[in-house]
Amino acid sequence: KTFLNKRTTEKRDQQQENISSVLRLNDRGRGYFCGKTTTPMSMNNGMVPADAAGEGRISSPRFTLWLIFMVFSIVSMSSALETVERNHEDAKVMNNQKYAVASTITSLIIIAIVVLMHLSSATSLFIVSTKLEGLICIILVGLHSATVAVVSDPYNGLAVDETGAVMNGNLYYFSWAGFISSIIISVSFLRSVYHVDVAGEIRSRSARLTYWAGLLAASLVVMGAAANIYDADCNVEPMYQTQKFCNRTAFAIASGCLGTVSSLLVVGLKIATASAPFKLEAVLSVLIFIINAFAVAYTTSSYGPGAPLGNLYYFSWGSFVASFFLSSSCYEEYTGASRDEAEASRRKDELFNEEEEEETGDF
Repeated sequence: KTFLNKRTTEKRDQQQENISSVLRLNDRGRGYFCGKTTTPMSMNNGMVPADAAGEGRISSPRFTLWLIFMVFSIVSMSSALETVERNHEDAKVMNNQKYAVASTITSLIIIAIVVLMHLSSATSLFIVSTKLEGLICIILVGLHSATVAVVSDPYNGLAVDETGAVMNGNLYYFSWAGFISSIIISVSFLRSVYHVDVAGEIRSRSARLTYWAGLLAASLVVMGAAANIYDADCNVEPMYQTQKFCNRTAFAIASGCLGTVSSLLVVGLKIATASAPFKLEAVLSVLIFIINAFAVAYTTSSYGPGAPLGNLYYFSWGSFVASFFLSSSCYEEYTGASRDEAEASRRKDELFNEEEEEETGDF
């Protein structure tokens, strides 16, 4: 009986050791066991090992993103080529239109080369999770940020008309989609190659930093778009628009300026010190929410400058939504702290009463 128990224990230990070995291989390997040495993804800069067919091609976790990015660039380029005017009276407008076309063509060529390099086993080694891919990401972010600025300017005659309304949906929306894609690919590259989790770092840095950063971006666009409209329609003699329209445009500029300065202050404090005074944050968030509530009502109404669908319309609502989430988050933190304080006070009273009862009983 003792011998059988010993054998059973040895078999159980051996099975446990086998299971542990398999788990260790699974954690370290993630490769293919076809006579090849497996390499952990963390040691391979985020690259997925070659497939079992023996092609030797390294697949990238961003290959699908690059394909989607290429589709956006194709649509943007074709729309820009169709929209641009060959002969324009204003030389500055003509140069901006030429830049938009050149930028979209350059972006498409770069993205197409990157996609083709992903498909070849000989060239994928030079592009997947390398410094070259990182440099290309930086170049594309710069190109698309400038393209979005030129395309969204109503006086370049590309995607937005003089009233700020979108007149070429493909060029407008796909230019923004390309810009967002370049940001997403850059963040994915930093996370997989340098193990920099940008979103995680922002969340862990301080509470509500994401909301403040979003409010900063939206307020900048609102301020710039409203300023362009005011310069073109109100800051001229005679004015092209009514006084009511110009007053609402000026109010949009003021609300965007306040949101930009306030969010820039809070973001700077959170980045520098990992925190910001809660009272300052709460007061600013409530103040910006109230101002944005009036701003979005006046700006996007039928007599406002943001009535047509365009940058001012979308980002006015974006600023309002961001300020709403900021205010609600501050309120939740305040009520949570009040509940915790009340619970701590109640617990303290209970402990004090228990100590008094024990002393009375001992007496």
